[in-house]
Amino acid sequence: MNKLTVQEEEAMLVIWKSQGGFVKDFLDQLPEPRPPYTTLASTIRNLERKGFLESKKWGNTYRYEPLISEEEYKKRFMSGFVSDYFRNSFKELVAFFAEDQKISADELKEIIDMIEKRKPD
Repeated sequence: MNKLTVQEEEAMLVIWKSQGGFVKDFLDQLPEPRPPYTTLASTIRNLERKGFLESKKWGNTYRYEPLISEEEYKKRFMSGFVSDYFRNSFKELVAFFAEDQKISADELKEIIDMIEKRKPD
């Protein structure tokens, strides 16, 4: 899966939130400073080309809908990230944050509790 650029990710966050719509709708929901309409339209076409969106002709414009959910993107992104930077080991990822003091022992205990409480598939 292609990693999203910052601009693409900002656009997708708005598109996921609105569950689809028109470029103008998305532009209105972006925080200031907003990109020009043409820049956002180009970003959205790139997202469609990459397989994140589909378009449907609506009069003289297009309506865009996500082809992948935000949750699915996060899963794929994190799997790729862990594979690329932590030799495909989530244990190494957690160890990295523990060593850098970005995660506390209490937080690790909470994570262990979540894992232990998870129901088997």
